[in-house]
Amino acid sequence: MVVVLAIVLCVSPAWTADAPLTVTPQVSPTEAILMGIYFHSPQLGWAVGSGGTVLKTVDGGKKWKKVVSGTTATLSGVFFVDEKQGWLVGANGTIRRSQDGGHTWHAQLLDTQVPLYGLSFVSLSEGWVVGGNGTILHTKDGGSHWVDQSSKTSAALYGIQFLTAQHGTVVGAVGTVLLTDDGGVTWTPQETQGAVTLFDVYFSDMSTGWTVGNAGAIFHTTDGGNHWIDRTLPCSSTCTKLTDLLRVRFTGPQTGWIVGERGMAYRTTDSGFTWVEQGAIAKVSLFGLSFPIGTEGWASGEKGTIIHLTTGR
Repeated sequence: MVVVLAIVLCVSPAWTADAPLTVTPQVSPTEAILMGIYFHSPQLGWAVGSGGTVLKTVDGGKKWKKVVSGTTATLSGVFFVDEKQGWLVGANGTIRRSQDGGHTWHAQLLDTQVPLYGLSFVSLSEGWVVGGNGTILHTKDGGSHWVDQSSKTSAALYGIQFLTAQHGTVVGAVGTVLLTDDGGVTWTPQETQGAVTLFDVYFSDMSTGWTVGNAGAIFHTTDGGNHWIDRTLPCSSTCTKLTDLLRVRFTGPQTGWIVGERGMAYRTTDSGFTWVEQGAIAKVSLFGLSFPIGTEGWASGEKGTIIHLTTGR
């Protein structure tokens, strides 16, 4: 029996101007590791994970239903451009597309078996996928054909975000950050001053972006990714090991969220200059994070965990 608890966290005096964070574990129909989660609206969301697991909700997560994905591969990412059209990616070169809101999924054929970790679409037709061994794949026809783009790296690539069809950023192992301003025809490596593994990247606008990674790594750019400032979290007095940070999302210019291993979560309300530790919002590591609106988000992770976050603002 799963007991759903609503925990109100008031974390520090700095929060007096902010509404408290409410953390609500949701009842999940799986014990799979949920690597990715994506909400198109506060009602409509999908989660994907190990064993080909796909879940869907149409009521904000009050009920999650399993969907047949047609694969047993570990699925690491899911993205929908509207209520009907979406893609998921995973191990063994897996890309599958849905055109009916995630009820049915159809394989897209690739010439690669590398694990695929991240995806970003700018329209119904155009998107990119990243994965192992420096793989960057590009489609202009909704995934009927995928073309390999030259990343000039063999590092595993985990995170990707395109703000426009021209401008995109990719991050990965050994401190890899790649930028493109021509839709991926050329990818330019950027210096991050470290060899940490970077798991995710998110830009709140064309200039301001964040990437997060292992051992508390946070890097911040204010010039579109040409220069990155190290804002790695320090080890606090109670810290025995720096937390691996796995996902970062901003809901506006000032407000952002990070989740990571051991259920740790962090929030900023000052554009990331300070990050307030929210404590462990779950007992397991969190791999997925999605905010369809500024006041409401979801995180997903190990043991089928799905967490609903609301700030009441």
